[in-house]
Amino acid sequence: MTGMKEGAGENPFAEDPPDDTGSTGDSTTETSTESSSGGASGTDSTSQSASGSSRSGGRRSMSIPYKFRRDGVQDGRDRVPLFLKPDTKSAERDALRELEERFDADVSLTDLREALVMVGLEHLDEVEGELEEWGYGMRFED
Repeated sequence: MTGMKEGAGENPFAEDPPDDTGSTGDSTTETSTESSSGGASGTDSTSQSASGSSRSGGRRSMSIPYKFRRDGVQDGRDRVPLFLKPDTKSAERDALRELEERFDADVSLTDLREALVMVGLEHLDEVEGELEEWGYGMRFED
């Protein structure tokens, strides 16, 4: 890397070098390994990373968020078909614009969709209510 100042190409999210116990160096490796295995494990590693700082006994360890450690938006994700009704698609587009304004940055539609699914999984009672409005749970008995 000619012409660059020393350290200019270093990762700003890199962790501090491990201390004598070696406790901080392993969390990034575990997080990266888990995220590359696919599926919802990327979100598991995110929640593990957030709790990792409390487990380190007061010493704060930083792990790299999924957005910055992936090679592309599809990295570590399984492709699943998604078919949306027009009003849902419109609401999704409005939510994307709203979040882009809040972050003052572009938000990936793929990231938004997974975040919506994850929040829905955490609020199954509300999902149940929506499904009931669509007719789930109705009985047609004599």
